[in-house]
Amino acid sequence: MSEVQIYLFTGPELGEKNEAIENLQKAAEKKYGQLDVYKYFASDVRIADVVAQLQNVSLFSSSLFIVLRNAELIKLKAEIDLLSSWIKGAAESTNTLILVSDENSVEKKLDSLVPSNHKKIFWEMFESKKNAWVQNFFKKNGLSISNDAVEQILDMVENNTESLKIECSKFFCLFEKDHTITCSDVDKILSHNREENAFTLFDAMTENTKSSQERFENCIEILNKIKLSKDSNGTSLIAGLTYCFRQLRLWNLLHSKDSNPSESVLKSNGFTSVTKKNQYTKASKTWSQGAVSSILALLTFIDMKIRDSGTQLEETYLTLLVYSIVIKNGLFPQEYEVSAVVE
Repeated sequence: MSEVQIYLFTGPELGEKNEAIENLQKAAEKKYGQLDVYKYFASDVRIADVVAQLQNVSLFSSSLFIVLRNAELIKLKAEIDLLSSWIKGAAESTNTLILVSDENSVEKKLDSLVPSNHKKIFWEMFESKKNAWVQNFFKKNGLSISNDAVEQILDMVENNTESLKIECSKFFCLFEKDHTITCSDVDKILSHNREENAFTLFDAMTENTKSSQERFENCIEILNKIKLSKDSNGTSLIAGLTYCFRQLRLWNLLHSKDSNPSESVLKSNGFTSVTKKNQYTKASKTWSQGAVSSILALLTFIDMKIRDSGTQLEETYLTLLVYSIVIKNGLFPQEYEVSAVVE
């Protein structure tokens, strides 16, 4: 009896996770021929509809390949039972379902449906390996890079290989082969020309030398620039902010156990560079651990609201989100405040 093609990929390392999905898709194409490929978010689709699609035979291809993201949201017994019923009857199915989550785990009953050899947690790259990864990535593309420039890139780019590939690739069309990338080059390419994103927005939120009103106005300017970019996406912005505030929660936890944690403790938890440590020191002075918990709950709430309403109200919800984080420390504004903010 053949094994049911259901997989569970979790964890924050986007690059390796996406590569694993691509490899499975290529293997399925080689084995079954033409595929019908579908990509869904668990918040945007009914599990009953996904299961019905898996159970039906495609009229135009020999196999379905479905990627279902935000699998951590699949918690209802009825949803899990539907997936279980498909698995029990799908031994001879050529269809593939990949459950994906940026969290480290999903509902236990959902996890138990997936064979152990079809599950993998994609952890963030060890700090000790990041420098070598960047060096090798440049080397493969005919460029070398100084150690200081590597550190500068790691300070500026989101902590996963997907983001590192995107940002590092910008250098390959701008410099000739055998050029050595310096800090000056990084400054020109990534600093002066960098696009605003969730991480620059978070950095602006932490600028505690300014009043909350000044920070709010600055953050709204950044938010407007993000919305004008071609890749603007509210849910992606929220995902980036969620990562930052989870890191802040970890930073606060480490310092609650020890007011001055050692460099080895900080390094093992991802706080390696001076820039990052200064940023989270500022952030910890801006938001208490209780405020961070409120902000994380608010980010989840706004994410669901945007997914439910679509792009029509996205701008309004993101503006309220920034207001709530910067002005209200994670508390959703009262009705009269909402009117003032959106106007």
